[in-house]
Formats: sequence, C-alpha cells, structure tokens
Amino acid sequence: MIEVKELRRSFGPIVAVDGVSFSVEKGDVLGFLGPNGAGKTTVMRILACFLTPDSGTASVCGYDILKKPVQVRRSLGYLAENAPAYNEMTVGAFLNFVCDARQITGSKRKQSLDRIVPMCAIESVYHQTIETLSKGYQRRVGLAQALIHDPDVLILDEPTDGLDPNQKYEVRKLINKMAKDKSIIVSTHILEEVEAVCSRMIIISRGRILVDSTPEKLKEKYRCSLDEVFRKITRAKVA
Repeated sequence: MIEVKELRRSFGPIVAVDGVSFSVEKGDVLGFLGPNGAGKTTVMRILACFLTPDSGTASVCGYDILKKPVQVRRSLGYLAENAPAYNEMTVGAFLNFVCDARQITGSKRKQSLDRIVPMCAIESVYHQTIETLSKGYQRRVGLAQALIHDPDVLILDEPTDGLDPNQKYEVRKLINKMAKDKSIIVSTHILEEVEAVCSRMIIISRGRILVDSTPEKLKEKYRCSLDEVFRKITRAKVA
C-alpha cells in the first residue's frame, strides 16, 4: 500500500534523504527509526505530500504522490511531530472542521465522531479549547484528526510523545488493533514502542537506510536489546 522508490531531497547543501526505497504492505507496522536529523520526518512529509522530492517518487494506495497528491491525502492519515491545530477552537469544533475538510457530512460525520472520540479518549475535553489542553491531550486530538476518516494508511510521527505510561499503553493497543487492516508507519525514539507495535523496522541515518529487518531478527543477530542494536548500527556507520 506504500511504495517508496529512490527518494532524494536536499535543503541547500544538506542531503536530507539520499536514495531511500522501501515498501509497506497491508498489515505491516513499520518502525521508522534514526538519530535526530536522519531524514525520517522529511520522508514522512514527502509521503504525506507536504514536500516534493528532488528525484524519485512514491505511491500510496496506488496513487503517485507527484501525479495524484489529492488522492494520496484522502487515502492516508498523518500525525505530524508537532501536529498543528487552531488553539482557539474547542476539540469538537476542530474535529468538525477536519470533517469539513475531509468532506465527511451528515450521518457519516456523526458516525465518525462517535467512533473516534471514545477511541482516542477525548470525551472529557471535547468542549475545551485546544490551548487549555495538556500536551498529552493535544497529542490525542492530533491522533483523532488523523484517524477520523478511517484511512487505509497511517503515518504517525512520535504518536505517544507527551503521553503518560497509561496513555502510551492505550495508543499502542489501538495501533495493534488497527494494524491488520492498514499500512502503518510509526516514527519513534522509544525502542520499547517498536517492540510493542512494530512487525518491521528500518533504521535510517544521514538520509540512507542502514537496516530493514524485524525487531526479532535484529536482536537475534546482534544478541542484545534493541537499544543496543540501534547504537551499534548508527555508531558503526558514523565511524
């Protein structure tokens, strides 16, 4: 459902993404890992059609990101690292605004809201303005807007950032529940999270993929925890 082919993107003299290729099938949860500045967010922004690659391309649900960006956006839900929202809006008004943008109307809107509000556990703050919410609740609202149209593809950049341990557990459980019907990319620095939800993991550094494997195979190969695997791979390539 996601096909990435030789993506490259530079910002001036800095090559952020350098020939990245991978695929994510239905039922896959891909952990997308790397040091800060590795190129993870740039790749995700390209897939979500917020950035255009210098070369290469990708498709989401069969739609080319360069030729059919509107269809790509309709097919995916994107939770950015710093998910933008209108602080003066209430949670309910913001989600209705997202429904307007997604052209979800009438009974389908009610069904979507009735499904997503309890799913993301935001009933208690539904009538509060976003600026009054804790970071954890703001993150949950960001997740709700990504899921409200029940997309086939999800791109989640640090989905549990700012959540307490109980909230992290609930979000991970939600990702596992959705996994069988969707293609999901999860970017995170929490290796425990990768073990909890990801069927596969890619480690990227300096814009290039270093490893594409499963958490189990990497732990078996290196005979250590995922944290140590990550350090060994990224440090070896830097050295």
